[in-house]
Amino acid sequence: MSQDAIRYDASHLEVLEWWEAIRKRPGMYVGSTGERGLHQLVFEVAGLAVNEVLAGRASSVDVTLTPDGGVRVADDGPGVPVEAAGDTGGPSLEALLTRPHAGAGPGGRHAAAMSLFGMGPCVTNALSSHLTAEVGREGVRWVQEYKRGVALTPPTAVGPATGSGTTITYWPDTDIFGTAKCSFAVLAERFRELAFLNQGLSISLTDERPPGGSRPSRFRFPGGTRDFVAFLDARAGAPVHPDVIAFEREDPQMAGTVEVALRWRGSREKRVRSFANSVLTPDGGTHTMGFHDGVAAAVTYYARQRRLLTATDPDLGTDQIGEGLTAVVSVKLDGPEFLGATHGTLGGAAVRACVASAVREHLGAWLEGHPEQAAAVVGRIVRGTRQN
Repeated sequence: MSQDAIRYDASHLEVLEWWEAIRKRPGMYVGSTGERGLHQLVFEVAGLAVNEVLAGRASSVDVTLTPDGGVRVADDGPGVPVEAAGDTGGPSLEALLTRPHAGAGPGGRHAAAMSLFGMGPCVTNALSSHLTAEVGREGVRWVQEYKRGVALTPPTAVGPATGSGTTITYWPDTDIFGTAKCSFAVLAERFRELAFLNQGLSISLTDERPPGGSRPSRFRFPGGTRDFVAFLDARAGAPVHPDVIAFEREDPQMAGTVEVALRWRGSREKRVRSFANSVLTPDGGTHTMGFHDGVAAAVTYYARQRRLLTATDPDLGTDQIGEGLTAVVSVKLDGPEFLGATHGTLGGAAVRACVASAVREHLGAWLEGHPEQAAAVVGRIVRGTRQN
């Protein structure tokens, strides 16, 4: 082998701009170049607006799928800072749209995690053929245009603003995503989840693409996870007890809060949905293990106190207690520990113990305070164990 063939120096290195790197390997940043990736573009931008509401700076989020294939995301907050106006309070408009992680925000329990890897809207900008950002702030309307991640103009004051807020409209690049289109149903499911998990959040989703007219939906659920359980088990047979059992508790030992809602129905199916910082955890983790520990402990204790179990009967297990159970387990942590990059499983040893304690205490109190409903729930579970 010649020296020329094995020589390696700086001339062999390729240095990419941030937007070039994203466009070169889009799947690394949004998961795919198909429908899933298109939805992630929406979430990267919508996350900014959602967290404006959760921080108390805005009251609503509006997402619109436009007839020409674009997506518009708007909030009614104070408007992101504009560097050209001398604003220094947080990441500027250009930083949010051109710097990875600039839009990550404070994070922790006070924010909904919607970005796949915390990159923020710069990913959406890089993978869009065209993006327009509009900011209404302190009475002035600012506009900036981008093409495939590159600014065409600086932020420009174009006149007085009729209100305040930030609106980002973008068109996914068909050179990357081909003919794939956003699914209204998939976006609606995610925004509905967010509204269930964050009681103060109001999100509208409007599809202007159908030829017969626009299709609007608004998601807001003051009952939080209690409403979520009622939604999940609406078609799951008659309830064993009418009340949805729900509580929320803060625990400094896990540096966060736990919110749980549950109800048993007459079906045999078990439906337990778990979330960490508003992210679905399909593989569960320490929060779901703690939930099951707490439910088993509370129900077993009640059954023994009422002599529904004999001294020789084993404790009730997860399988027996889970039959017909619908539950939502949501934790919001300052520093969530996920097992793996996909965030499908939550770790953190303290979380399991804290959730178990909270569930055991609150479910136990509910069973004691509602003897007729408790008899129906626990009696059904005990009878089921003896029939199996």
